[in-house]
Amino acid sequence: MTNRYERMKMQRRMQRRIRLVVEERRMAFGVRPQPEIPPDPEATIEIPPSTAKKAIGRVAVRPAV
Repeated sequence: MTNRYERMKMQRRMQRRIRLVVEERRMAFGVRPQPEIPPDPEATIEIPPSTAKKAIGRVAVRPAV
């Protein structure tokens, strides 16, 4: 059984390790190369009618017997 001081010491050590891991991941994943041309959020895409499907995901429901 550990006393209060030892538990607090272990808690601080664990928090420090977590902070270091979070900082390492932030540094590793934070720097991302930016694309040359950013995508335009206002751009529209035309969907031809031949590719549009009717009733996607619908099934026929039969009455219980």
